[in-house]
Amino acid sequence: MDADLDQRFRGLPVKGLSNGLRLIEARSRRSRRRGLARLDTLPADVALHIPGTPSVHTFGMRFALDLIWLGKDGTVARVERNVGPRRVAVCLKARSVVETPAGAADRFIAAGIGAGDAPRRS
Repeated sequence: MDADLDQRFRGLPVKGLSNGLRLIEARSRRSRRRGLARLDTLPADVALHIPGTPSVHTFGMRFALDLIWLGKDGTVARVERNVGPRRVAVCLKARSVVETPAGAADRFIAAGIGAGDAPRRS
């Protein structure tokens, strides 16, 4: 990962998926609050899992996201594509969300996200 991502998510669990994809779990209050805001970009092979929330905002974002909403069993409840900055997104059926760079959701779903194997909040 690049230096900005390494510093921002230091100490957080990273799950390796197939095809070299990586999923960072935002466990700490700080990592959940900061999310991906103010980063210039997110590599196409990295996503952020935010457990325990049915909503996110993209205030402070500098790029669009795909949002993979996961239900309580870890399966896909909904996918929102190309969500731009300064938006609020809600999925009442969701218990967590995976934020990927716009256009990357299908790769992460194919790698097993939403098959009930997403990291769980501990």
